[in-house]
Amino acid sequence: MSLALYRKYRPQKWQDLTGQNPIKITLQHEIEAGKISHAYLFTGPRGIGKTTTARLFAKAVNCENRQEGTSEPCNACGSCLELTAGNDLDILEIDAASHTGVDNVRENIIANARFTPVKRKYKVFIIDEVHMLSISAFNALLKILEEPPAHAVFILATTEVHKVPATIISRCQRFDFKKVNTDDLLKRLAWICQQEKVKIGKEVLVEISRHSEGSLRDAESLLGQILALGEKEITSAEASLVLPHSNYNLVLELVNQ
Repeated sequence: MSLALYRKYRPQKWQDLTGQNPIKITLQHEIEAGKISHAYLFTGPRGIGKTTTARLFAKAVNCENRQEGTSEPCNACGSCLELTAGNDLDILEIDAASHTGVDNVRENIIANARFTPVKRKYKVFIIDEVHMLSISAFNALLKILEEPPAHAVFILATTEVHKVPATIISRCQRFDFKKVNTDDLLKRLAWICQQEKVKIGKEVLVEISRHSEGSLRDAESLLGQILALGEKEITSAEASLVLPHSNYNLVLELVNQ
């Protein structure tokens, strides 16, 4: 089974991360200075790099070959390779949408956090869609955020930060992710097409960017559908088989009423 483009070309270094420069620079400086926080909150629309940034952060802080004063992971040591493959025992990714109860938080997070890392310097907990946790689960999570073990780092990601209790937010460094701008989207899509050895018209990439509305994951998914046509050169005619259609005449008719 072939990987989706957004998984196949998931950034493995900070320099490959599309957009979010203020957040990227801040996190890199923290890693370089050795002054990382115990808890982070990544918030923003879907498909713009929150989980990817969390994985990059986890990879960088645990990289075995990273030199002092630098922030880029080597992507060659055992820690980097295991995280990339998704089998690092010290990096725990938890989907809060399917683990909403307090018992899951106690078993998967609190109990795990008390133990020192198996191999790495830090045990990193990436909790996706954290706003889905129940009130009792949030209360249990708050306790570990108030008194975190020195070896534990918590990264909470959410698309609905208004549903996260203020007590949780106040214990975290908050980073607000923005939609990816059109220029960055076009550069990323063009680079992927180069890697896939497919020639594609700029007007097609512009249409993909417009339909994705700032979501990099949506843009890469839509590009993947177009590349699945199997053509080595793709024009607007071929892309129109996949791209969503809008009847602008109906829109104008509605506006003019």
